[in-house]
Amino acid sequence: MDLTGPFARAVALVGATMVAVRRLSGVPSVQAVGAAPAIPTARPQGALPTLKMPTARGWRAGEAPVAAPGLKVNAFATGLDHPRWLEVMADGSVLVAEALQEPSKPGSLFDLAMQSTMKRAAALGRSANRITRLRDADGDGIAEARDVFLDGLNQPFGMARVGETFYVGNTDGLVAFAYPEGADRPSGPGRRLVAFKPRGHWTRSLLASPDGRRLYVGVGSLSNIGDRGMAEEEGRAAIWEVDLDSGAARIFAAGLRNPVGLAWEPSAGVLWTVVNERDGLGDETPPDYLTSVVEGGFYGWPYCYWDRVVDDRVPQDPALVAKARTPDYALGGHTASLGLCWHPAGTLPGWPDGMIVGQHGSWNRSTLSGYRVVFVPFAAGRPAGPPRDLLTGFLSPDEKHSYGRPVGVALAKDGALLVADDVGNVVWRVTG
Repeated sequence: MDLTGPFARAVALVGATMVAVRRLSGVPSVQAVGAAPAIPTARPQGALPTLKMPTARGWRAGEAPVAAPGLKVNAFATGLDHPRWLEVMADGSVLVAEALQEPSKPGSLFDLAMQSTMKRAAALGRSANRITRLRDADGDGIAEARDVFLDGLNQPFGMARVGETFYVGNTDGLVAFAYPEGADRPSGPGRRLVAFKPRGHWTRSLLASPDGRRLYVGVGSLSNIGDRGMAEEEGRAAIWEVDLDSGAARIFAAGLRNPVGLAWEPSAGVLWTVVNERDGLGDETPPDYLTSVVEGGFYGWPYCYWDRVVDDRVPQDPALVAKARTPDYALGGHTASLGLCWHPAGTLPGWPDGMIVGQHGSWNRSTLSGYRVVFVPFAAGRPAGPPRDLLTGFLSPDEKHSYGRPVGVALAKDGALLVADDVGNVVWRVTG
């Protein structure tokens, strides 16, 4: 089917009309954020959920996002091909996973409209399938050298070096490459340690344990709410744990619709993640969230959300609903919170301990949300206060265009914050 032809445009127009109708019927004026968010009652949107996404425009010469007061931002690297995720190496070089969701055969009118809209928003197309290395040898805050670190991959996302092995989270599995000490880059074809089902929420984030013995992998669901049956979702909507000595892999925590960014909170040594929640229940229902992850924990998807609120669109499992854990901190509805990293107090001058979150931005609400990088302060190992804007200006005021969309976030060796922008094809650098 033609994803850009008149029929697809007509379906997208119907979606836009539904957005206008829902705006007139009233939408929440306050985002559902914090440890005790006000979450509106679900308002199922029927066969044609809200579909709204700004057209990708990119950045023109001299343009940049807006940093919080006291901070400044510059382009660390430009001209990339849909940069999604970042990994800072021990030598200070920065790895960038360049990958993109690829088109599939639409299964419904909504799928057709969705893919047409995503293509216009530069969120669908040919994937570069490579990892690029950036170097700033002269320390001026701009990467003057780049080379291909690995290519021929399959929608790569998460990256981690542990000892003499380099790991890549391809959409279809965790792959290990030999990377001996002193080698310039990994070598060999790589060996797949764990297979994952591709498609759907395709990203596979990686995080090594502090002792380097285990690797954690975020694997998202195939569908919104188990639409194709839970057998198709087996092994998905979970964080996996891989023992790097034995190769044994197991699900560490489940019921997480799309867990993407992973980070350690160092004072308690607890794993945290950001999760994209389900669609089709309203602008703020339910919110995406930041949460600690406990071994064996179940977080509700697809049967319920937040504090065990049942989603009556789903055939129920009362036993799983009863054991569902309430997330720690709401981040607002459909913000598409993807990137996550820990920020030690003072790394950015004047900013306390906390988590930095890259919010890619919504496509499925009447008033757009996300399109920014936010900071969640922590105290005693827990979120402590409202989120603060750290980097904004990715979205035009009329919501018609996106100049960029933030995804991965990471702290460079010099303490600067790096942000991957997959619409602007830039890695931004934020400093004091």
